[in-house]
Amino acid sequence: MGAQLRIYRRRIKSTKSTAKITRAMELIAATRITKAQRAAEAAGPYAREITRAVSALASRVGDHPLLSEAENPKRAAVLVVSSDKGLAGAFSANIMKEAESLTQLLQEQGKEVLTYMVGRKGVAFYKFRERPLEEQWEGITENPTYAHAQEIGSTLMERFSQDTDEGGVDEIHVVSTEFVSMLTQTARSVRALPLEVEEVDEEELQEQSGGQALPLYEFEPSAEEVLDQLLPQYVTNRIYFSLLESAASQQASRRAAMKAATDNADELAKKLTRLANQARQAEITNEISEIVGGADALSGASAGSE
Repeated sequence: MGAQLRIYRRRIKSTKSTAKITRAMELIAATRITKAQRAAEAAGPYAREITRAVSALASRVGDHPLLSEAENPKRAAVLVVSSDKGLAGAFSANIMKEAESLTQLLQEQGKEVLTYMVGRKGVAFYKFRERPLEEQWEGITENPTYAHAQEIGSTLMERFSQDTDEGGVDEIHVVSTEFVSMLTQTARSVRALPLEVEEVDEEELQEQSGGQALPLYEFEPSAEEVLDQLLPQYVTNRIYFSLLESAASQQASRRAAMKAATDNADELAKKLTRLANQARQAEITNEISEIVGGADALSGASAGSE
């Protein structure tokens, strides 16, 4: 009985130590969420305005290589934004699941998929399954900068500008996590290039543009040349915004996972404490029984000798 009590006490101690660690990680993630949210909010206005500008340009340019879909697309580049660290719940699993679904869909359409990976978790996922990666970037997911987005964007745009017979790609897709709220983060995939033109009614257009019509620009020297310069910036900005949202989503997911781990550790410590108390009570009862039994034996021996 004493050995079992020692086991319970040892487990209680280790469980409480684990709870302290997970609670500290929860607090760290909570402080980092605020910083990541501010960065995403600061980048939001520029992202919206450049999207409106590109949309206005696209409406003025009838045929452009970066806007027109290939008749028979052969190859697609998929940029996957994962995480560098674990302990973030289902964050990495959800993003890899979305990437797998997109890859399967593109392959069913007869396209060769070239994967570009951001984050050590995604790199490890592909290396374990012996799948090739065109390029990989590690150590940037928690604190992404615009320079990181420029490096990634230039790599993808260089491949997109090449002819498919020379190894170029016809499409660029981005798989990342959208930060909806502190409790909700959604893995999604979007096609960055060629731009997808959607037909929407007037009310939906006003709602998407905040009640504002698309701006009327005068282009110098021409809309085509302006679009040549603006589209690479648009792609880079889209990648940058995806990195920022992914960073905020990662911290929110980690905070939720660490809170759940802390709550589970506290509940387990309470359960083990109850079991330890029961074991201690059983040990005390056994000791009392032995003392009473010994006293009765001594009393019986004394009475027999008299």
